[in-house]
Amino acid sequence: MNAPTAETRKFEAEVAQVLHLVTHSLYSHKEIFLRELVSNASDACDKLRFESIANSELSAGDSELHIDVSWDPQARTVTVRDNGIGMNRDEIVANIGTIASSGTKRFLEAMSGEQKADARLIGQFGVGFYSAFVVADKVTVLSRRADAPAGEGVKWESDGKGEYSLEQVEQAERGTSVILHLKADEDEFLKRWQLRSLITRYSDHVAFPIRMPVEKDDKPTDEWETINAASALWAKPKSEISDEDYQSFYKSLGHDFNDALAWTHNRVEGSQSFTTLLYLPSQPPFDLMMGGRDERKGLKLYIKRVFIMDAAEELLPNYLRFVRGVVDADDLPLNVSREILQHNRQLDRIKAACVKRVLDLIEKLARDEPEKFQTFYKAFGNTLKEGISEDANNRERIAKLLRFASTKGEGAAQNVSLDDYIGRMAIGQDAIWYITADSYAAAFGSPQLEAFKAKDIEVLLMSDRIDEWMIGSLSEYEGKKLKSVAKGDVPLDEADKKKQEDATKEAEPLLKKLKELLGDRVGEVKVSARLTDSPSCLALSDYEMAPHLARLLREAGQEMPESKPTLEINPQHALVKRVETEGDEAKAKDLATLLLEQAEISAGAQLPDPAAFVQRMNRVLLG
Repeated sequence: MNAPTAETRKFEAEVAQVLHLVTHSLYSHKEIFLRELVSNASDACDKLRFESIANSELSAGDSELHIDVSWDPQARTVTVRDNGIGMNRDEIVANIGTIASSGTKRFLEAMSGEQKADARLIGQFGVGFYSAFVVADKVTVLSRRADAPAGEGVKWESDGKGEYSLEQVEQAERGTSVILHLKADEDEFLKRWQLRSLITRYSDHVAFPIRMPVEKDDKPTDEWETINAASALWAKPKSEISDEDYQSFYKSLGHDFNDALAWTHNRVEGSQSFTTLLYLPSQPPFDLMMGGRDERKGLKLYIKRVFIMDAAEELLPNYLRFVRGVVDADDLPLNVSREILQHNRQLDRIKAACVKRVLDLIEKLARDEPEKFQTFYKAFGNTLKEGISEDANNRERIAKLLRFASTKGEGAAQNVSLDDYIGRMAIGQDAIWYITADSYAAAFGSPQLEAFKAKDIEVLLMSDRIDEWMIGSLSEYEGKKLKSVAKGDVPLDEADKKKQEDATKEAEPLLKKLKELLGDRVGEVKVSARLTDSPSCLALSDYEMAPHLARLLREAGQEMPESKPTLEINPQHALVKRVETEGDEAKAKDLATLLLEQAEISAGAQLPDPAAFVQRMNRVLLG
């Protein structure tokens, strides 16, 4: 059954929330509406050009695609019109009346929180249209799809307060017009120079002509002039592109108010020719670690300057999902639906080239611009670490870019590379030592470091959540094994080995007593070669998961196998000696259990019974 020609509908609840937040939170960035509407118009032109490849009749009679921005001082309106693909009734309802994107929820959360006025978020989740209501108290949309007859135009109208109307209208031309009825205090947008300056600032490199009426005697005429560069920036020779041009294009591409940190622009010639223009943002999109894996739209794929798709997944691995940019190929095969690229060697070659260019760019920053590199690493270092596991071919290159805090570094700052570490290794040292923990303070203060500090052996302090997972794939770098100070045996010279054997033999009765007192809570009790000042610590096998990571995984709802830790003790410590000499079994058990529990706390493990720990501690303190 056909839909009625006219009706009034309510916005979805999420749309109403978006409208409220946008109109009340973005007043200081109100000019954003023009950038977003022009961007939407450009997308519509892209879609028509793409669909016209298969059906040339869609653009018949009006093949010169363009975007028109006009204003009417008497009617107090600003109109953004395109002759692109247009929308039918169902598409208007889907695109404007509802928001299907799962990103909307995260957008609402961000706009409701600390980033309330952050205009960078507009456009990243497909909610840019609603920025029109920042300056308009009514918005009218007139649209007709290119493959629909003139009698099936659609008129959408709303004051942004909860409802919108839909009406079938006659529309001779395909495409979409968005008419903004400006609020009483928005006169600045009725001035040609203001509209033109905003288009130049935000949309100069949109690849379609943006036209405005020529003004005569302070009034718009029927004559149109193109006011933007209207060219594919990436197709120009680098010598003709200024840094300002690159930055302007980045901002329109990434819906970002900030400058890009760096970029790389390359043309590859040969049996398969393609151009890449890739950017590193200066700040991460707030959903990078949340939705970035599901909604990656960092790269746009063109074939001979015709937009094909947002193709981040096909052109870059997941760990480089922060990259923004354009890839323009001279030719690539498409499947029957003409929407999804067939997997083929040509695509693999382009993807490999993109990865190489990005890693080259990051390496150049690390080598030549350390301050910019630190900005990059602070924003994207953890994401880059995912590549250690995901990209075996480039593992060594990625590892070279990683930075860590260190016992010989500058406090908590992550600025020590693996090459720095190797350059400081002592003669005869054959491993890169590290420790993972919940925080820098927990890592630096771990009792497991004591012997290494005493021997002046540098240890990398890893405290990011991803580190324990990442290090599972990074067993070696430049021929040096990476070893955890908490796992396996500590390397000892012959003298130290003899000392360790003697201490173990002497402590045998104590070790046996502790094992009996602790029972099933430990797998083994040993004399430690790690400790110099603390009474106890946990030791893990080479393949055992760090206690702090096991705790995080349990908190996330994952089932973790129960493991019995190895407790290492320092027989010279006064608290250990108290256990050895304590005749009261109950008191001895309290002391032994506290040795284990403080070792567990230091390792980031979760105590099985915190209340019992407190009671035990009080009993020992009261003596």
